[in-house]
Amino acid sequence: MEEGLVAGVRRFNRTVTERIGALEEGFLGRARSLGQSRVLWEIGPEGCDVRELRRGLALDSGYLSRILRALESEGLATVERSAADGRRRVARLTRRGRVEHALLDRGSDERARALLAPLSDGQRRRLVDAMAAVERLLTAGEVRVETADPEEPDAVRCISAYFAELDHRSETGFDPGAGLSATPEELRPPHGVLVLARLRGEAIGCGALKLHRGAPCEIKRMWVAEDARGLGLGRRLLATLEDHARSAGARVAHLETNRHLAEAIALYRSAGYVEVEPFNDEPFADHWFEKHLG
Repeated sequence: MEEGLVAGVRRFNRTVTERIGALEEGFLGRARSLGQSRVLWEIGPEGCDVRELRRGLALDSGYLSRILRALESEGLATVERSAADGRRRVARLTRRGRVEHALLDRGSDERARALLAPLSDGQRRRLVDAMAAVERLLTAGEVRVETADPEEPDAVRCISAYFAELDHRSETGFDPGAGLSATPEELRPPHGVLVLARLRGEAIGCGALKLHRGAPCEIKRMWVAEDARGLGLGRRLLATLEDHARSAGARVAHLETNRHLAEAIALYRSAGYVEVEPFNDEPFADHWFEKHLG
């Protein structure tokens, strides 16, 4: 990795921490740190499951517990067992905590206006657009692509969502039992592999590979959750499956798709797949693609 890129990230970090007030002893003029203020904000007026807090903020459980105890000692929050599930804990703001939440809300707006005020209208739009791009790229960097068993709950949920989307987008509907198989046994080593994309512990995408000794492998079950699209996850899933295929000795990859999946078709073409004559009798397919993996 280029040293100039690393230096650029560090320079950006220094500028942002200074401008947003992260270096202040009391964030936004309040008597607590940025970390405590952020947790208080995320609890919100409606309360929040502690497990979701930890996952959403990517915090160590011990560190989050210390922050919650500090908020409790100030009389700003309470942590109680969930009435619906005694194994889970829910953090809620007290009346004083809700007042503090409103003050943080107001202070955050004032800090944002102070950042934008010295700039022209055009500069403000450029800054906000650049922030949105940085947010998307940082989010993409948090995603982990890992192998998974095809019958684990997250894998089943993703594949079910994939089937539901195909059924919704196709004018003829989609029947998973009518097409070529991709059973759990076929998606486990050494016959194949299934990978999941996870963001903060939540599965947001999947892809699968079927291996055939001495014959092209098959890319299957490519899906990304709608609210996670635009992060480049389809390309990452595809590249990961290709790497698994190469490691298993496959030299050619096959995949097929439906004409209504325009985004998928564009992805495959940009990733080096070439449209070929049909190589199977998949009833849902309109396009068949091939790529030499090298």
